[in-house]
Amino acid sequence: MKKQSNASLLLGAAFLMATSAIGPGFLTQTTVFTETLLASFGFVILISIIIDIGAQMNIWRIIAVSEKRAQDIANDVLPGLGYFLAALIVMGGLAFNIGNIAGAGLGTNVIFGISPELGALLSGILAIGIFLVKEAGRLMDRFTQILGFVMIGLTLYVMFTAQPPVGEAAVKTFVPDKIDILAIITLVGGTVGGYITFAGGHRLIDAGVKGKAALPEVTKSSVSAIGIASIMRIFLFLAALGVISQGLALDPSNPPASVFQLAAGNIGYKIFGVVMWAAAITSVVGAAYTSVSFIRTLSINVEKYHKWVIVAFIAISTIVFVLIGKPVKILVLVGSLNGLILPIALGVMLIAAHKTKIVGDYKHPLWLTIFGVIIVIAMAYMGGYSLINGIPELFK
Repeated sequence: MKKQSNASLLLGAAFLMATSAIGPGFLTQTTVFTETLLASFGFVILISIIIDIGAQMNIWRIIAVSEKRAQDIANDVLPGLGYFLAALIVMGGLAFNIGNIAGAGLGTNVIFGISPELGALLSGILAIGIFLVKEAGRLMDRFTQILGFVMIGLTLYVMFTAQPPVGEAAVKTFVPDKIDILAIITLVGGTVGGYITFAGGHRLIDAGVKGKAALPEVTKSSVSAIGIASIMRIFLFLAALGVISQGLALDPSNPPASVFQLAAGNIGYKIFGVVMWAAAITSVVGAAYTSVSFIRTLSINVEKYHKWVIVAFIAISTIVFVLIGKPVKILVLVGSLNGLILPIALGVMLIAAHKTKIVGDYKHPLWLTIFGVIIVIAMAYMGGYSLINGIPELFK
């Protein structure tokens, strides 16, 4: 019975992370890059998957073996660093959650024809409801699993109706016509950037799946999470490639919606609404849960009332979108900061992996350390580039 429960928790953590990654931005980025790179985008997806797995395995293993959340590990590495990391995560999570709420509003607008603001409000209330029930963790796991399967299943249907050139995509995945570094970095940031990579790791800690004995299960769950998100990415890529290969033009104001509509008509457009809403609402849940998990251990009051802090987090995101309609300019800067979270967090984790006071007698694999260092350097460079370009937006 315990093994079955553990398997359920591991799957729940994997889906929480994967559906946190699959948000409105994920759908748009995948479609836009497919339009510009065509079949060669398969190579970008392949490289980003490899990097995602390297980052995620490092972070989840170190969280599990230290039996602490990321902010507490960071404070052990350097006092005060955990507070800084938590501040970055919460600011970035709040900014992206406003975008997720907006995506949920857009999804309900497509499905039911109601205004995006009303749809966002109703979606926010639903997300809050999940955290008010007694078994919130279990309900969150089940909710993300069900909607994860719905998204993948519906996108698979649209992919088949689009009739993509699978053979060409397979060849160009390994022999691309061109390589777009920025696309790789964007995909990595969208899959394991910000709060996303910690969603499942912190869920496992909360559920008691931790310690050296749990490492094989934790590693498997971390790779499964990337696998789930990547399957969705590949199906959407092939659907978009099928539509574009037929010479059809995508609507620049909403590229993913036009992929679904051009591939499967009005039914496809309604399917897009369901996929967009599912992607957005699961990201709302994941962002709120993970962001608050970063401040739980830093304050006794937050720990005591963490469910209500999660509720407030979702409520603020919803109110900002409903009242303002779109995030204010300051969110551009916060969004740019999000690009710096992965290299900072992963760098801290790699240092922690070699401190006995944090991980005891655990020996972190050398290849994982080297892999992690390469990712830190690459993402730090691109995160800095993103931040520098984000600041001028504030003063336009």
